[in-house]
Order: sequence, then C-alpha cells, then structure tokens
Amino acid sequence: MAGETIITVVGNLTADPELRYTQTGLAVANFTIASTPRNFDRASNEWKDGEALFLRASCWREFAEHVAGSLTKGSRVIATGRLKQRSYDDRDGNKRTAIELEVDEIGPSLRYATAQVTRASGGSGGGRSQGAVADEPWAASAPSAGGGDVWNAPGNYSDETPF
Repeated sequence: MAGETIITVVGNLTADPELRYTQTGLAVANFTIASTPRNFDRASNEWKDGEALFLRASCWREFAEHVAGSLTKGSRVIATGRLKQRSYDDRDGNKRTAIELEVDEIGPSLRYATAQVTRASGGSGGGRSQGAVADEPWAASAPSAGGGDVWNAPGNYSDETPF
C-alpha cells in the first residue's frame, strides 16, 4: 500500500514468539526483535556494541503459527514488514505511542547458522491454488515454441516465489 513505511531488521528474538488466538479464532504471534549495532573502535582496537533497538513485531493467521513453530528465543532473524504506529492511554491516563512491525516475511539468518526448510502443508500458499506437484510452476517442462510454460522462459520473472 502506498505511503507505508517498509523496513527490514536483522536481530535476535528476545523470547519465544507468543502465539495467541483472537475470539474469532485468528492466530497472532507477537515477539520482540533486538537489533544491536556493532562498530569497530580503532582507538581501542576492539568491537563495541551500540545501543540496542527492541522492536515489537507481530504476524497473523497461518504465518503466525509457522513463526511460533519455527523460531525460538535467541534465533537470529531477518524480518521485513510495515511499521505501524498506534496511540493508547496507559493505566495512569497518560497518552502513549507504540511503534510496531507488522511482519510480512521473516526467516532465520544463515550467516552463522544453518536451517532445514520444510514446506508447510495445506493453507493458501500465498494466493496460488494448491494443486498437485505436477501443477506447480517449478515442475513444469521447458517452454515450447508455441508458448508453453513461461515460468522457465529466459528473462521472465514472476512476482510469485516458485516454492
């Protein structure tokens, strides 16, 4: 959506994601990502940590269940999403403002770790119909002269991820 602030943050989860369900049964996962800048101090010849940023984050529906089942406290993650600002009154009646990340994509950072990815069964698959494996774009044959499969055509890049 136009005008939204999109950011990417790299950091560590401060606790296991908290999975809850709304009264209508909608899953939501809430968690905090801590991102601490590190800079090399040439005078002391050592790395020094800057001030940590603690960013509250959330995701919804099946995505929330995937996050809660996959990520744990201390996991180094890369998350991208939309910054949201909300105002509220605290218990003492003071006006407060909170800035939170509504996560669109998140995954483990593979800089210092490895991960085994397992495709989730069922669900909406990001808007694509869930057909048999032969119906998936990566299982299709190379394009023929008459058109055929355009997924593998050179220079053709769809905005859908092929997995």
